[in-house]
Amino acid sequence: MTPMPAQDLPGADALILVDLQTAFVSGDNAVPNASQLLDRATDLLDRARAADAVVVHLQNDGPPGADDEIGTPGWELYLPTKPGPREHVIRKPRDDGFDATSLGKILVSAGVRSLALCGVMSEMCVHATARTALARGYHVVLPHDAHGTYDAPAVPGVSESIPAHTVSRVAAWSLGDQPDITHPAATVAFAR
Repeated sequence: MTPMPAQDLPGADALILVDLQTAFVSGDNAVPNASQLLDRATDLLDRARAADAVVVHLQNDGPPGADDEIGTPGWELYLPTKPGPREHVIRKPRDDGFDATSLGKILVSAGVRSLALCGVMSEMCVHATARTALARGYHVVLPHDAHGTYDAPAVPGVSESIPAHTVSRVAAWSLGDQPDITHPAATVAFAR
């Protein structure tokens, strides 16, 4: 594979890790290809930290009985965090990471103009957060191999089940032509 010229690489000055919680990325109920997703997210996280980019870990507060119910093992973030002036953990009550959280304020205060997103679920929290970021004027990089979800179940008389990788691709595609959705995680460049 021929390396891409530096000017063609997608860039970001912030990384948002969406709901990489134990319930979704480990154990029997993990999203398909969770280990690959975690490898990509870990690489993005390491490179964002090395560049001193803003890092935000979003953590979904699930309702009672949900796999990500507050305080349960499934609710815990899977990747280790390093909270500080450039790295934040934000709990969120809804799909959109901007809704009723400090995410917007953190990004504005840091002068962020471009952000990369990774995590779960492609068609829910990742999509909702990306859509709001686009509406707020951010350049959004959504690496095609760094977000995931579950298979969509079959609907009798309508369709067979839809594989998770297809659901993820359609979720990204539905964001329109503004975000960068065609590059793999390995090509994302971070800057402060």
